[in-house]
Amino acid sequence: MMTYILPVLAIGIGVAIAFVTKKQKATGTKLLLSFSGAFLLALTLFDLLPEVYHHLGGQQTGLFIICGIVLQTVLEFLSEGVEHGHAHTNKEDNKFPWVLFISLCIHSFLEGLPIHHHNDMVYGVLLHKIPIATLLTTFLVQANYRKAQIMGFLVVFMAMTPLGTYISNNMVFVTEYIHFVNALVIGIFLHIATTILFETGEGHRFNLSKALVICCGVLMANLI
Repeated sequence: MMTYILPVLAIGIGVAIAFVTKKQKATGTKLLLSFSGAFLLALTLFDLLPEVYHHLGGQQTGLFIICGIVLQTVLEFLSEGVEHGHAHTNKEDNKFPWVLFISLCIHSFLEGLPIHHHNDMVYGVLLHKIPIATLLTTFLVQANYRKAQIMGFLVVFMAMTPLGTYISNNMVFVTEYIHFVNALVIGIFLHIATTILFETGEGHRFNLSKALVICCGVLMANLI
């Protein structure tokens, strides 16, 4: 049950942080994003990748990881990089961002696929979603969309990861090919996490803090 609840809880925490800190600097959110990126990357390498490699072997694993990287590149182009902390507000354009909405829902759905019962990947997704939900909520509010649109966006976005988890655990077709699917998702996670980690802070002011939280993220993932 927690595999379904935790991703939803992460969105709720991220939304709450967005409203509490909306008039403050985003330093804490950026550091949390770096921590989550390191944690997600470490869990992917420590937990998910060895399992997939064991079942598929090197060549097929590598092929589907590359496909995942390419897929995430396309999704990132459509969403303009919200998955790793970029959000560009255009207050003059109040049209509902359908392309952003669809690409983020696809991304969120795919994140739920490798989450199984007693699987530590749910914690990586949890920590990844909190800063993303914070930044996404801030973007939606600053863009002056209607409250009903913002609420609908966040509710559907919130539901996509548990939906992916449910399908991966209950649909025979998906469970039969789950290792191929997981290899695809590994590519997505690698793309997102490395993009977060290798982007520098504004004016290089937070590099030391960023390095420390990255080390903490890797250490925590190793201890799980």
